Amino acid sequence: MTVVVRYFAAARERAGRAEETVALGGAATVGQLFERLAGAHPGLAPLRPHLRFSLNLELVDDGAAVKDGDELGLIPPVSGGAGALAIESAPLSLDAVVRAVSGPAHGAVVTFTGAVRDATQGRPVVRLEYEAYGPLALKQLEAIAQAASERFSARLAIHHRVGTLVPGELAVVIAAAAPHRAEAFEACRFAIERLKAEVAVWKKEVFADGSVWVGLGP
Repeated sequence: MTVVVRYFAAARERAGRAEETVALGGAATVGQLFERLAGAHPGLAPLRPHLRFSLNLELVDDGAAVKDGDELGLIPPVSGGAGALAIESAPLSLDAVVRAVSGPAHGAVVTFTGAVRDATQGRPVVRLEYEAYGPLALKQLEAIAQAASERFSARLAIHHRVGTLVPGELAVVIAAAAPHRAEAFEACRFAIERLKAEVAVWKKEVFADGSVWVGLGP
C-alpha cells in the first residue's frame, strides 16, 4: 500500500521536501510510519516531541492505523478560502471581515488586528514567513466559528495571511458580531486565543543573525 506524506514548516525543512509517497509492505500505525520517515530523514527525529499528526485532515495520535491511499501530515507546533474564514496570500482587509459578519441581528461588532512587530525580545525582525496547511487550517477555523456561535451566539470572520510579511503588515484580522457587546468581546478574544493555540498556521521569525520557527525554540 502507499501513503502520501505531507511536511510543513520546520518538518518540511528537515525532510528537504514538501511531499512524498511512501510504499508500505503491510499494516502500520502512524508512529511506525514516522519511525520509517525519521530513518530516511534523520533531521525529523528531534522534532518528534513537538509534532502532531493529521490523517486525511483529522488530527490523530501515533497509534492510529494507516490505510492504503491515506494522507499523513506532520504538524509542527502552531504559532490558521474566501468568505468569512480564509487563509490568504494577499494583503488583508479589516473592512472585509467586518462586512462578512455585519447584519441587523448583530448590534455589536468587535475586531482584532494582529500586525508584524519590528522586534522580538530586543532582536530586530527582518520579516516573518507564515505557512499553513490550508485544508486543515480551514477546518479548524470552522470549528472555532461553530464553538463561538454555540457559546456566545456570535458570528466570526477570521482571515489569516500566509507568505512573507514585513513589520507593519497585517498577519490576522478577526471580526466577531453578536447581539450585545459583552458576547462580541468574549467571542473575539476566544477566537484569537484558539487560533494561536490550535490552527495549522506556522510562523518563522527571521532576524539579521538567524531565524526560528515559533514554538520550537532556537
